[in-house]
Formats: sequence, C-alpha cells, structure tokens
Amino acid sequence: MSTSVIGYPRIGSLRELKFALEAYFKGEKSEDEIQSLAKELRKEHLTTQKNAGIDFISSNDFSFYDNTLDQAVLLNIVPKRYRELDLSALEKYFAIARGYQGDKGNVKALAMKKWFNTNYHYIVPEFEDDTKIELVGTKPFDEYTEAKQLGIETKPVLVGPFTLLKLIRFTGKKGILDVKADFIRVYSEILKKFISLGTQWVQFDEPYLVHDLTANDIRLFQDLYSAILNKKESTKILLQTYFGDVRDIYTVLQSLNFDGIGLDFVEGRKTLDLVKEHGFSPVKKLFAGVVNGKNIWKNNYEKTLSILNTLKEKDIQTVVSTSCSLLHVPYTVENETKLEEKYKKHFAFAKEKLTELKEIDEIFASANFKNNEKYQQNVALFNEDRHAFNAAVDARVKAVTPEDYVRQPEFAQREKIQKDEFKLPLFPTTTIGSFPQTAEVRANRKAFRTGEISKEQYVDFNKKKIAECIALQEELGLDVLVHGEFERNDMVEYFGQHLEGYLFTEKAWVQSYGTRCVKPPVIWGDISRAHPITVDWSVYAQSKTDKPLKGMLTGPVTILNWSFPREDIPIKQSVLQLALALRDEVLDLEKNGIKIIQIDEAALREKLPLRKSDWYSEYLDFAIPSFRLVHSGVKATTQIHTHMCYSEFTDIIPAIDDMDADVISFEASRSDLLILDSLKKNNFKTEVGPGVYDIHSPRIPSKEEIKVVLEKILKKVAPEKLWVNPDCGLKTRQDKEVKPSLKNLVEAAKELRNEYSRSL
Repeated sequence: MSTSVIGYPRIGSLRELKFALEAYFKGEKSEDEIQSLAKELRKEHLTTQKNAGIDFISSNDFSFYDNTLDQAVLLNIVPKRYRELDLSALEKYFAIARGYQGDKGNVKALAMKKWFNTNYHYIVPEFEDDTKIELVGTKPFDEYTEAKQLGIETKPVLVGPFTLLKLIRFTGKKGILDVKADFIRVYSEILKKFISLGTQWVQFDEPYLVHDLTANDIRLFQDLYSAILNKKESTKILLQTYFGDVRDIYTVLQSLNFDGIGLDFVEGRKTLDLVKEHGFSPVKKLFAGVVNGKNIWKNNYEKTLSILNTLKEKDIQTVVSTSCSLLHVPYTVENETKLEEKYKKHFAFAKEKLTELKEIDEIFASANFKNNEKYQQNVALFNEDRHAFNAAVDARVKAVTPEDYVRQPEFAQREKIQKDEFKLPLFPTTTIGSFPQTAEVRANRKAFRTGEISKEQYVDFNKKKIAECIALQEELGLDVLVHGEFERNDMVEYFGQHLEGYLFTEKAWVQSYGTRCVKPPVIWGDISRAHPITVDWSVYAQSKTDKPLKGMLTGPVTILNWSFPREDIPIKQSVLQLALALRDEVLDLEKNGIKIIQIDEAALREKLPLRKSDWYSEYLDFAIPSFRLVHSGVKATTQIHTHMCYSEFTDIIPAIDDMDADVISFEASRSDLLILDSLKKNNFKTEVGPGVYDIHSPRIPSKEEIKVVLEKILKKVAPEKLWVNPDCGLKTRQDKEVKPSLKNLVEAAKELRNEYSRSL
C-alpha cells in the first residue's frame, strides 16, 4: 500500500508563524520577512513528511489565516467593502479576517465559525450579487511549484466546490444555483492550470458530504463534478471526505470519475459497513482514513489492521491515510521534555502519526504481521493497565438520580426572584469574563511556575491586577463585574490543572484560528475535584466592590471538547465526571457569597454530530443534562449565566433553552445577529446577551455603532430580557482597545436605557 496525509500543521514546531504574524500586525516585521518564514516552514513540513516515507503529501495546506478564506480570495469571492480598500493584497486578506480600522478605511471582519466538529475556526465567505467569480490568484500553483523545486511531488489540496458553496453566506438575491455554472467554470480552470504544471494528483476536500444530504444536494454535487471531471485529462482527482461517513452519497461517488476517494474510518460510524455492503470501485483507490487526525493517542494497530484486512479481502486498492488533516493535533511529541515516558509512550502527535502510517503499511505488508515486532509492541502497549480508574468517582457517577438534573423552582419564578434580588437596570452591562493577558500578567505566571517568585508574590500580584480591574469596571460604569482571570492561562487548561485525572503538555500547541493557538490538556484518567479552584479569587474580587460579581467557570462539555479525550471510555462518562466536579465548585462559590455564576459552554456545539438524526441519541441527551447537573443545586437567588461562541446555534435553540440557565450570552457580532430570528421563533425564555462587538478584531466600535446593533437586537428581543456585552472574553485584546470599547458599550446602553425609560 501507499501512505497519505490530508494536511499538515502550519504554525511551526514552536509556533513560529504565530509570533511572526503578530510582529507583522504590530509593524515590527515586513511582508517580505513573513513570506520568507512561510516558505521555510512549508519546506520543513514537506521534507519532514518526505523523510518519513509518506507517498501522497499535500501542498496548499499552508495558510496565513484560513484555507477557506484562501479559496474564497482565490476565486474573487470578496465583498466590495474589502476590495475597495487602498491596501496591499495581503493587507486586504487580513482585513477580511481581522477587520481594519485606520486612515484607509473602517471595516469589520467576516463571520468566523467552527470548522465542522472541531475547535478550528474558519472565515465564512460572503457572496454579494455583483461578485464576479474568477481565478484571480496563484497561491495553490505557486506552492505546488515550490514543492516540486524541492524534488517533492505533492497533491495540491483545495476546498471543493460543493463544500465551498454550502459554506458561503449569500447576502443578496443570488443563491447556489445562480453561481453553479461559474463554479464549474472556475474549478475547471484551476484543474487546467494544474494539468499544465504536470500535476499527478489534485485533492478536493468535500467534508460537507458527511452531513445529512437532500436529493437537491446530491444533484448539485453530481452536476458540479460530472462537468469538472470531464476536464481532468491525465491528472488524477482525489475526492477527500472526513469527520464522518458518506452514507447518503456513497454509491453516487462510486459512479463518478474520481481516481481516489478518501473515507474516514475513525469518525465515520458506517464507513466500513458501506464498503462491505456496496463494495468499492476496482478502478479507484480508497484512501482509508485509519490514523486519527484529531486525537493524540497512539493508533491501535490491531483494530486498524483488521479494517485494512477487510479491504484487502475485497481486493480494494488501498492507501493508508490520516482520518483528517493533522492541523488538529500538536506538531511533535519530541518537544515534550517534561512529560514522563510512561505517559509519553502512549501519544502520537502530527510527526509521530507519519511514523504510524509507515509502520502500518510495513506491518500489513509482512507475511505474518502478528509476528512483527512493532505490531507486538503496539499490542502490549494497549494491553497495559494505565491506572486510570477511580472507584470513588465511578460510584458517584452511578449514584446520580434524575432529580439531580432538575433545578427548582422553574425559570419564570426564578426570574422574578432575581429581578428583586439584584435590582439591575434595564439593559444591564457586563463582560464575558477575561481581561487582557498582558506580557506582565504572563510573566508573573511563568515566574511562579518556574520557581522564580513565591506563591505569596504570585498571589499579591494577581490581587493587585484584580483590584485594578474592578476599579476600571466601576469607572466605566459596568453593572455586573468580573475579576479578570489573571490567574488563568487558558479557560480549559486552568481547570484541568486543578482537577484529578488530567495530564499537561509543555508545547503541544494547536491552531484555533489565525494566530490564536491553544494547548489542550489530556484526560488521562477519571476526573474529580480535590479542592476549590476559583473561590478565593472570586471572593477577593467581590470584596472590592458593592456591585454583583460573576464567578467564572468553564462548563463540563467545553472542558471535555477542548481537551484531548480518553478513548477507553465513552465521552458521556467523562462529561458526567466533570459535571460533578464543577457542581462542587458552584456550590462552594454560592456558599461564599458569589450570587452570579457564569458556567461557559463555548464549545457546546463542537462535538454535536454532523447528522441531525444523531444529535440527541449521541450527544444532546447527555450534554444538556450534564450542564444542568452542574447548577441544579443552587438557590433561586443565585443567577446562572453561560456563554457560547463561534458556532451555528440557530438549529439547536430549543436544546440551549433546555440548559435552564438564567442568562445566556452568544457570539453574534460577526454573524450579523442572525441568531436573533431563531430566538424569537422558538420563544426563547432565557435572558440573552448577544455580543454587540467583535473582540477578535482590533477595531474599536463607536458608541453609535453599538447603539445601532442594540436597536437591531431589540426588534427581536424584549427589553427586559436583554443584556449588553462584548461577544467573547477580552484576554487577546490590548488595554488601549478594551477601555474605549467598553466605554462606548456602556454609554450606548445608558442612552438606550434613558430612551426606553422615557417611553415606558
């Protein structure tokens, strides 16, 4: 067999791209300098794969921000407001991704959403009626040629026409069918260009195929590719799918003139059954996604070889592949110098997965693979007791009763009680939680971690920052305050560090969006809370103000979804363990006088199955009750908030309402408040705070801009239900951006409050 990698991490082994781009944004590096670094990174990533023996290596998987944005820009799908900016091509690109505010214009960034069921964010392309679809860039061709000059033949990878059409937001009268012919023309032109370059394989990524597909979806896909594939000549086309199975269109794919089809055998629950039932075309290669591209545990060779043996019995031409791009895992285990070998031997990051692909290929090719030494070592590893079980945790989970998931009294009664308790004004103002994580704040954490300062010094510094943060919020006139989270490195890793059952890496960074990277903790064993986590910080902050202060927690589903989860127990079990640990924290906060508690579920949507038929049976039936389990024990006078961001929530609004929180804040600014229609349609009972400005952009919104947003919200949300807040935490922003933005937010809310008060 051969080996294939769908895509590779692009940020660099030590986040070199992140730091270079951030310096560029500050004016400290030139465009030539970041282009030079990008070229070096591409060379390193290509040669790493080549030296590992990978046969099918991708090019054009590199991006300065996002591949979907790259593809939209390549096809001239760029709104007029960005095209008219008097900026360089790269500056316009970043204006689309981050927004721009300066002497050459003032534009917001395009919407940003989660990439299917991952924590990676993509930029949502926006199509205006006057957009002219044409091939205006050379990026995929340049990067293919660049690789070829290194002596490496690659398969250029592009977001396929079907998936791109399904992800585009059409803002005018035109829709998918109006531009179908243009997509066929421009993708055929792309193919023609690759043919002229002598490209052997081109990979079209079509992950949207793992959704529930309608008859119209299938017809659209057939129309697109029947025409495009007629132009492929000698160049071979790989249709690559991932994040699930293609049960709705499997037989259609076999009938089309693809040379290879990539199927996911990790997340595709029915993939192997589809192959068994319908077979596989003898003239095509099956790129079998058997090495998990989303988790960091070593591959179980026994299970993988069983799948490959089934394919062999059916005489299928098979290529061993990753299940998805390795963008979703850290770069290499080699960087983990502090992790003990007894743990490290169980992990495979991107570079190590290259070795796994080659080993699987070599083991399967051996006469009797069960006698292969590497196979036997792998079997022994999986038979080893990892000592992950905790009897006390297991007993507590089993003791949970149906009543534990229900909060009393019901919402309407609580809402009245809380209005009397807090006596907040109309349109109460607050923030989502974190304040800027300055270099000084990060240095304090690092100094404590490395032993350069004492715990007392570390705590004193954070208390000083908390006091300053409280004073700033009072000066600005915010109604409900936060402590700023200066003690937290990350909203998930911080909690993991205070829970039993977690492991932590040193440099296992994964790209979340643009230059934002996260370092997910690893769930090693059963989870429990040994001691209070946030209580002391919240109590101290509350002592500095007479205004209500929010205790800030990350919810069980988000902690799980933003960790690398175990594969030896069901996800539901880990979520319940987390919920019980956080329930203890909530009750301790309440006992210590914290009357508003925010339990963030930013990633609630992330692991939602991509097929609606699986939503409740596989996810929502335990995810939503788990959230309720966290807060169901509090008093009616304690107000529970939650926060969600950068996912499509409109179709699960009833489930979100069923979380039974008192207030929910949503990211909404980048998506033009589209969620509001769904809230109104579903008679959403919970009080809401749709984000009124985008904190992932360096722009400072004006008071007038925020007021316009609020007036738009009030057409869909009752005044007594509306909270006013940014769309996410402020940790990534600078102080010079935060203060004026919040000042404008408060002034806008006050002006509107006065207007509504006069009219009542």
